[in-house]
Amino acid sequence: MGISMQIIDPDHAIGVIKTQPPAGIILSGGPASVYEPGAPSIDKQIFKMGIPILGICYGWQLMAQLLGGKVESGKKEYGPTNLVTKDFHDLFYGSPKRSVVFESHGDSVMKLPTGFIVLASTPSVEYAAVGFPIPKMYGVQFHPEVHHTRFGKQLLENFSTRICGLAVKPVRLDLQAMISEIKEKVGSKKVIGAFSGGTDSSVAGVLVARAIGKQFIPVYIDSGLMRDETLQRIKNTFPKLLGTSVRIIHAREQFLQTLKGVTDPEQKRKVIGKLYIDLFQAEASKHQDVEFLLQGTTYADFIHSQGTKRSAHIKSHHNVGGLPKDLKFKLLEPLRYFYTDEVRKIGLKLGLAKEVVFQQPFPGPGHAVRIMGEVTAERLAKQVLADSIVVEEMQKSGQYAKIFQCWSIMTGANSTAVKGDGRFYGEVIAIRIVKSKDRMTADWARVPYKVLAKLSTRLVNEVPGISRVVYDITTKPPATMEWE
Repeated sequence: MGISMQIIDPDHAIGVIKTQPPAGIILSGGPASVYEPGAPSIDKQIFKMGIPILGICYGWQLMAQLLGGKVESGKKEYGPTNLVTKDFHDLFYGSPKRSVVFESHGDSVMKLPTGFIVLASTPSVEYAAVGFPIPKMYGVQFHPEVHHTRFGKQLLENFSTRICGLAVKPVRLDLQAMISEIKEKVGSKKVIGAFSGGTDSSVAGVLVARAIGKQFIPVYIDSGLMRDETLQRIKNTFPKLLGTSVRIIHAREQFLQTLKGVTDPEQKRKVIGKLYIDLFQAEASKHQDVEFLLQGTTYADFIHSQGTKRSAHIKSHHNVGGLPKDLKFKLLEPLRYFYTDEVRKIGLKLGLAKEVVFQQPFPGPGHAVRIMGEVTAERLAKQVLADSIVVEEMQKSGQYAKIFQCWSIMTGANSTAVKGDGRFYGEVIAIRIVKSKDRMTADWARVPYKVLAKLSTRLVNEVPGISRVVYDITTKPPATMEWE
């Protein structure tokens, strides 16, 4: 919204607030329970300073507990739910009476602190939104900051403008400032680029190429874990965009060997991340003055890999939590504090083609995290084929452009089928198709039945050893995008 803000740890909050009084305070969500030993807390002085406060999820629970309310485990809600608003002053100004919000909590406020009134409720949680208007303290149990909360941005805007008295300003991406920052940081050194050809690495790569020119060495590692067309796109599309050809390291056998016997999802991500780094370091040793490793890391990657000490570890992205501790490079991550939708805006401003900017995200560990259990050459070949069928049919039906991501999953579960009038026992394939804006929340796509029927028929008939197909209709949260 163009409003400047600062993220601070609650341990140091009072000191910072006294030194630089803000127009408003947001107490964020988090994975802890307020009644657990060592749970994050804050000095109660904060409620006597006359500064507007908005507590979100855990932040609201903490506020309630510190002000004399009661928080208990129970009335859990994960994913979308219906919010009914009762009070449209201030926080819900301009919002409809009924809307969809996204929740993700195991605890709930069961007794309100004195002075608070109910502003909105869900079917399971009476105190889904509350307020104490005179001291300007508010709490919401849902997450207004995520895209799938329909009027969440409106709520945050109301808090910032109507309650805190701030002005919303247009947000302008300053490409020249980003390029200048890269140039200043790198100096005369060289940058080796982890280049996959996906949206994030493409945008990051073009930014760096424009900043330092021939000092940039883009490298694509052909792991065999990416989609079939990726290698061809790397060869054909990017030399012109980057002003140089992309060096290709053929390492399919190495990745399969490294993944042999590995079944734990976290271990998969870490061994893949280590092998990538080993190969980049080997390539860097062939050049002089290589000091930086470019990665297309986004803020979603950072958050999921436990971005701060108060946040939860969801999964180790190979380019964040999967990195080895003895990394010999300095990391260059110009997109680290941007979400996917913002990265796409940067890409368009850089003049990248829409087919590059709006291609589907694809995980760095690739098909390895879409194969439950061990990744073998045989199972990888099946997954690559299945995934290509999903993409092809979505494109043919016109659905591909309407969704954020679509893919197949080798589930590792077996079921009985009838093939050729006889009993067949084979693996179950899952299909996941989602709509999202920034990967922080996602909803499953309501794909027409005839498209799902076509997918099912082709997958069972064309992918060897498949017994049946299931469609994943779980939102994020509670599910993550990938199964691993």
